[in-house]
Amino acid sequence: MSDSQVSTKILTIPNLLTFLRMALIPLFAILLVYNREGWALILFTIAGVSDGIDGFVARRFKQESELGIIIDPIADKLLMTTAFIMLSWPGVLEVSRFLPVPFWVTATVIGRDVLIVTVAASITVMTGFRDFVPSWLGKASTFVQVVAVIMILVAATYPQLRGFYLPTVYTTVVAFAVFSGVHYIFHVAKLMKQHQPENSD
Repeated sequence: MSDSQVSTKILTIPNLLTFLRMALIPLFAILLVYNREGWALILFTIAGVSDGIDGFVARRFKQESELGIIIDPIADKLLMTTAFIMLSWPGVLEVSRFLPVPFWVTATVIGRDVLIVTVAASITVMTGFRDFVPSWLGKASTFVQVVAVIMILVAATYPQLRGFYLPTVYTTVVAFAVFSGVHYIFHVAKLMKQHQPENSD
């Protein structure tokens, strides 16, 4: 995307939605600490929906910006990292067979993000390459995580549902995290290969 296609404005609707999502993160954590799972579910759902809306608005109304390209993925990672850490933290949710969220699930989710950030930062330092674009599998993994957190909070609010689907939710989240993390390495290699002719001119 050329510089002329990317707005340098800050106060666009997509950016405001992203700022809202970031502002909801500490409120979401506070609600979980005080065992308000129902309100936490509502707040997280609003944050998750805003992620889809800001991208749609940015593309539909040509409000893409340099700031938005940077802060949108940061907001996503902050939201999901906070959610999984809080949901696996002892004492936050009522202890049962499938809650809190198992540590191996949270570790995999965070490990994937650490891998992606490390790979991107290392390549930027070594080569100067900066045109990183999320892979389709990475976007799918984020979507799965958002849906998973919502389903976990529903199970926390309605205990009778916990054994019905939580094991499948955990397995699906981990599978998408692992595959998207590995896929991202090949995705970046492909992006760099596509940019080589431009860089060699």
